[in-house]
Amino acid sequence: MLDTAFAIDQATLPAATPLELNLPDLIEDALARASIYRMLSGVFIEEPSPAFIAAMRNESLLAQLADAGIVFGEDFLGPDEKTLDDALACEYATLFASSGCFPPVESVRLMGRFKQEPCFQLERTYREAGFTLCKGRFEVFPDQLGVELLFVAEMLNRCVEALSTEQMKEYRRLDKEIKRFWTQHLGRWVRGYSRLIGRASNHSFYREMAKFLGGFAEEEIAAMNLKNLEDLDMGRAVVPKSEIQVEFNPDEPVCGACPSGAQEKPAKTEHPLHDLRF
Repeated sequence: MLDTAFAIDQATLPAATPLELNLPDLIEDALARASIYRMLSGVFIEEPSPAFIAAMRNESLLAQLADAGIVFGEDFLGPDEKTLDDALACEYATLFASSGCFPPVESVRLMGRFKQEPCFQLERTYREAGFTLCKGRFEVFPDQLGVELLFVAEMLNRCVEALSTEQMKEYRRLDKEIKRFWTQHLGRWVRGYSRLIGRASNHSFYREMAKFLGGFAEEEIAAMNLKNLEDLDMGRAVVPKSEIQVEFNPDEPVCGACPSGAQEKPAKTEHPLHDLRF
């Protein structure tokens, strides 16, 4: 469906020499996939800007999406720019940023709290990859859906650079990193989350783009041949809060345990509270 509509060859990298590989096809495939990741990132990373809305209403893009089964209603196609901008800003806040909403954040979807282990893992992943998270109109978390999608788009762009210079070892490394990223992060939650947003959306734009996200995720997982990738999100409307773990020194006296009549206070010991950073 998506591969046909967006000219994705879903080419895999067999055990072959560089001369046996069709590098132009691999480059075209990586560029097409990166463009979809960037488009989906723009949908979920923040309220859509007027420029992004205008790009999404481009006739050529609408035709491609329609070929993939993504058809928007008159609530997206009909209104003038200002009316649509206000409607989508309201829908974004209702779905993702208000009380009782469904934030597009991996920590929240899997553990019920912001800034849990997925957040810290991704901070390290981005740092090691030289990926700098810049603040947009609003601050975003490393494990926010739009950021995760944008990271894969950047990795695919690096794949294109490696293929263009026939650095096949580097391409294979990047391809492996993308698969690992899906296995450890995106593949664990975006499928269920897309179903939830599809059910919760009142506006056809977010309902259809959630469907697009779910279909694209399924096709990416199949194309990368990722096996036994469990959907931990499961589209749950309510996610139980994980237990907060606190690091402490068991040898440090607790309140009331200091010797009576002590003349000097013990030196203060600082301990990181990684899981309490809100």
